[in-house]
Amino acid sequence: MSYIVVTVNDVYTYMKSIAPEELAGKNDNVGFLVGAGCTPVKKLLVALDVTSAVITEALDTGAELIVAHHPMFFSLSSVTDANVTGRKIISMLSGGVSAICMHTNLDAACGGVNDALAVAVGIADSGMDIQPLSDFASLPGGENESYGKVGYLKTACPVPEYLKFLKTALDAGGLRYYDAGRDVYKVALAGGAGGVEWPDAVKSGCDTFITADIKYHLFLEAMEMGINLIDGGHFCTENVVSRVLVEKLGAAFPDIGVTLSKTHKQVIRFY
Repeated sequence: MSYIVVTVNDVYTYMKSIAPEELAGKNDNVGFLVGAGCTPVKKLLVALDVTSAVITEALDTGAELIVAHHPMFFSLSSVTDANVTGRKIISMLSGGVSAICMHTNLDAACGGVNDALAVAVGIADSGMDIQPLSDFASLPGGENESYGKVGYLKTACPVPEYLKFLKTALDAGGLRYYDAGRDVYKVALAGGAGGVEWPDAVKSGCDTFITADIKYHLFLEAMEMGINLIDGGHFCTENVVSRVLVEKLGAAFPDIGVTLSKTHKQVIRFY
């Protein structure tokens, strides 16, 4: 039985095909960030962040590559054991572990973070089209990409009922929200810290906007404008893409073991 050798570079090429780096935001640091491209990969670990625990998990399970969403660093002047980032990189290189991080390009890409979030929040199966929240870029195939999406639920429902559904759907420990007294039906969303998409959410005519890391002034504005506003948490609104990546990478590379991190979970707790 023949075995196809898959390298870090092979996985990197595939990741660029599903999340083109030209979709990344300005000053973002995406791509193949740590390791040796020629390294054969037999096991691959998917996680939202490359934390120390995720690195240890990779070392313990024999994974040669971590595919993550958030970049390990945005700029580096040195790599030493004097800081957390340096220690993580040293640990990875010493153990032969590489890292590929696809961030805002995966947010915007077709089938990326925001499409996965659209499925989770219930607007992907309504039978109505999901639209980009704002025009961002165009791939060679002509698909419009965006840092957010807008669509409809199958049926409208009161905010309290929707919050119960959403907390389970996102596996969230808690939700911050403003209830404008309107049923949830037309939903705009932006995974992660998407407050910058608020003007486009308002322009879309949505009754509900879901994102994360919402600042106080935005809740006040939502109150003034009569729009439901839900903060689903940064981790929870983005981690929905991790299982999608496991499925896609597993299908693209059936000869390697692709697993979802068991150690990386929502770090924020609610008292």
